[in-house]
Amino acid sequence: MPDWILFFVIVVGIPVVFGVVGDLAKRWMKLKEKQLDLAIEHSGQQAAQSAARIERLEQRVQVLERIATDRSGMLAEQIEQLRDKPLN
Repeated sequence: MPDWILFFVIVVGIPVVFGVVGDLAKRWMKLKEKQLDLAIEHSGQQAAQSAARIERLEQRVQVLERIATDRSGMLAEQIEQLRDKPLN
């Protein structure tokens, strides 16, 4: 192989290849970072929804516990009032 081709490969070819590979690596890392950010955001939204649902369920359980332990004559009236209320 002539010396000028070897010189050209060393001076131009190798830096170009490393530059392209480095740029691809940077883009890949940015993509992975965005994917992680979206996953974190999605997890946070799911956690908030779950917390709200748990709160509603706890409120309903409290009402059911009160009804189950209440021995007074107002039990039927309270049940009818609950039927009229919306679930959420």
